[in-house]
Amino acid sequence: MIVVTGAAGFIGSVLAGTLSKEAFNDLVVVDDFSNPEKNKNLDGKNIKEKVDRNVFFDWLNKNHRDVDFVFHIGARTDTAEFNMAVFDKLNLNYTKTLWTKCTEFQIPMIYASSAATYGMGELGYDDNHDIVPNLKPLNPYGVSKNELDKWVLQQNDMPPFWAGFKFFNVYGPNEYHKSRMASVIFHAFHQINKTGKMKLFRSHNPDFKDGMQLRDFVFVKDVVDVMIYFMKNQKTSGLYNLGTGKARSFLDLTTSTFAAMGIDPTIEYIDTPLDIRDKYQYFTEANMQKVRNYGYQKDFTSLEQGVDDYVKKYLLSTEYL
Repeated sequence: MIVVTGAAGFIGSVLAGTLSKEAFNDLVVVDDFSNPEKNKNLDGKNIKEKVDRNVFFDWLNKNHRDVDFVFHIGARTDTAEFNMAVFDKLNLNYTKTLWTKCTEFQIPMIYASSAATYGMGELGYDDNHDIVPNLKPLNPYGVSKNELDKWVLQQNDMPPFWAGFKFFNVYGPNEYHKSRMASVIFHAFHQINKTGKMKLFRSHNPDFKDGMQLRDFVFVKDVVDVMIYFMKNQKTSGLYNLGTGKARSFLDLTTSTFAAMGIDPTIEYIDTPLDIRDKYQYFTEANMQKVRNYGYQKDFTSLEQGVDDYVKKYLLSTEYL
């Protein structure tokens, strides 16, 4: 059996669906299934069993002999949440318990870290274990992910294989439930659909023109493909970046969204709010050499291709993957 936690969420549901299509039929999905909007992400997928996250560890104690791999994608991902206790419970302590059980039962695992651990990028965006203790995340979410990475790297006892993936700016289908935490492309589509134009933050950094702030936007299908590759090729455990390795501008993203919608671009620039201006990131880009050295050689979907696929196949008709 393969277990996917956070399976009703954005990345987890795409992962679960892809695994089921690849004939991994003994699929166990774990989540808080109380949100009917999130549950739509699992409709039609070939699932062996659903397990509530609150009883998952009891379930694992009883069924661990049948579990071949765990994908731990479940997490609280709200970057505007400032109650550290929430993150301690769901992101830190829950994952520590799962790690301990996977170690005890000798189950290989992958877990979701985040590029939010890099903060303002003062130390760059290299997935080098040596810099982890010195990283300075900008919010409690990033702190929780980095505290987990630090803890993991201190452990002498570990699963037979593990990988923690630092997700960069992931976008794609099945994020309808995420509201304000959905990707920029999701919000661009809806803003353009409603108003016929898109508002972007004006640059307050002389090194960047308006709209030329850069992010590493990565298509969710690529994210899932990399994780499955690592499951099939369990070699060197460690932390790994998961982006495209090529930063793209918000202007590129916006014009690609207009093009996919068949609308001439109309873009308006507004001041970046003062309360976030001093922590606004003007550049993020994953160093992907470690993943390449691992053996993953497929090309990542270009921003233009990914936006076109996302808009035309999913957003225009509210389809799920």
